[in-house]
Amino acid sequence: MPAPRMAMSTITNNPSPTSRERGLYRLLAWLSPGFPVGAFGYSHGLEAAVESGAVQDRAGLEGWIAAVAARGGGRIDADILRDAHRAAAAADLGALLDANRRGIAHRAAAEMALEASAQGNAFLATCRAAWPDRFLDRWAAALGGEPACYAAAFGAAAASAAIPLAEALAGYLQAMAANLISAGLRLGIVGQTDGQRVLAALEPVVAAAAAGAATRGAAEFGGAAFAVDLASMAHETQYTRLFRS
Repeated sequence: MPAPRMAMSTITNNPSPTSRERGLYRLLAWLSPGFPVGAFGYSHGLEAAVESGAVQDRAGLEGWIAAVAARGGGRIDADILRDAHRAAAAADLGALLDANRRGIAHRAAAEMALEASAQGNAFLATCRAAWPDRFLDRWAAALGGEPACYAAAFGAAAASAAIPLAEALAGYLQAMAANLISAGLRLGIVGQTDGQRVLAALEPVVAAAAAGAATRGAAEFGGAAFAVDLASMAHETQYTRLFRS
């Protein structure tokens, strides 16, 4: 008697993912620490703040990241991401180029500009290679050698993937916070558990920062986190360094 056949399913029999599922998948992939933008190499001035004693513990790290997200580079990035997302959703190449230039220009220190452009170039190149997109290809060609701002590239890619703006903003800012917490771990000011406590405490800060960017007007563009800016400038001449910023 022949052995009973077992029903076997193949990947070709699986239902196609919905647009929302595809968007979520890409959001998780693009914001993963494994996505090759080199985020692990940047501390956004935190290394200099730790060196000077301005940030020494969990409370200091939480306050530092909250300032970045709400009033500093995170606020600028969120506004650039929003403008790029809207430009890409409307297939407005000129508006996307304008948003990108603002994102590169509005940096208080050379290392912060490097942080935005190096990660932006890496994100755009990798995203186009793995998830080909005609609009992103057109934008890359239109850049004509200009650097891509990370927030602008992420916002444009998110719109092309039909990822809602609110989710793109929250995800991007959460990833920024998580990366700075990782830097804090490597600088020895918090451990793994305290790092997660900081991330949990920052949840309402990130949510408020994302919501603010979604409704803020163009006249309110800019940031004011002067201690972060000064730390970034000091980091440029720091003798021993783990990070590029």
